[in-house]
Amino acid sequence: MLIARVVGELVATQKHASHEGRKILLVQPLNLDGSPRGVPLVALDAVDAGVGDRVLLTTEGYSAMTSVGRPNSPIDSAVIGFIDRIDLDPA
Repeated sequence: MLIARVVGELVATQKHASHEGRKILLVQPLNLDGSPRGVPLVALDAVDAGVGDRVLLTTEGYSAMTSVGRPNSPIDSAVIGFIDRIDLDPA
């Protein structure tokens, strides 16, 4: 799983039938300090996230499929939760 920020929404006029009725998001993975980590990813939304939200992202195909309730759906990643805060041990 990764920490990410929603940076946009994607509109697809044609998509796989298992994606019907689901929002597709563009998410930027983040380091623990909030700086960008790598390139943005496309993820299916399971929690009704919006632009600017800090979210939990799964990037395992099977985990992504089952977390959005779409078994056998051709997806690699899904937004599965909101992150309210991150507490780090200072040691």
